[in-house]
Amino acid sequence: MCDRLGVGMRRMMARLGVGNADVDAVLDRAETLPGAMVTGVVNIKGGKVDQKINEVRVALEATVEVDTDEGTRYEQVQFGTQKVGGDFTIAAGDTTSGRFELPVPWQTPITDVGSWHLKGVRIGVRTTVDIPGAVDPGDLDPVRVFPLPAQEAVLSALGDLGFRFRSADVEKGRLQGSELPFYQEIELTPSGGEYRKRIRELEVTYLTGPDGMEVVLEADRRGGLLRGGESHCRFRIRHDELDRAHLVGLLQGQLTELTRRRGWR
Repeated sequence: MCDRLGVGMRRMMARLGVGNADVDAVLDRAETLPGAMVTGVVNIKGGKVDQKINEVRVALEATVEVDTDEGTRYEQVQFGTQKVGGDFTIAAGDTTSGRFELPVPWQTPITDVGSWHLKGVRIGVRTTVDIPGAVDPGDLDPVRVFPLPAQEAVLSALGDLGFRFRSADVEKGRLQGSELPFYQEIELTPSGGEYRKRIRELEVTYLTGPDGMEVVLEADRRGGLLRGGESHCRFRIRHDELDRAHLVGLLQGQLTELTRRRGWR
């Protein structure tokens, strides 16, 4: 009788997440690129009672900024979800594992440029175990997403034009050409050069795919958005367009046209 009560109590506690099966993902590398893979192993250790596992899944997860009338809030948005396994029972105290290969979508936000982390941009791999009637907080492993060569080359060319990094975030919503329910904005400011008196800040968004990427540049007047709003331009480059001088000239043309259309002198 006492043992049956003990088993029942353990099952109840497991449903509340106490003594539940434990999941842990071990990544082969915590670094990746857009369009590449994140690989690793999911380890599951049984809890205090036998438990049925409906599904084990991994997904990339981004911290996304949401602007509302009440202010800014943040959401954790999963994307690129993949099933690792499921439909089995793990015995109390037993262990099992399974490998995974999780594709990284081309439009995944970048988190680092060289040794420079883009503060405010967080990407991770979320591992979740679906256990009927049980609470599973899952396991989150941070992942550093480095830029593709063409993405880094555009930022370097903007640096040659006098722009410097200011901030970065991931906004909820879709632009034309978006494949994910959010997009990244990398904000730069002119520290010198010909654009210092015409542009207060410049935001760069990459809409990347297997054949190249569309670069969206969005700028506003000096003095803030209330004194004239924003303007943007879009252009496309291939992944192999890495020549610095070529990109500087291309960006100069886009920025000149952008400022001309809005009458910025």
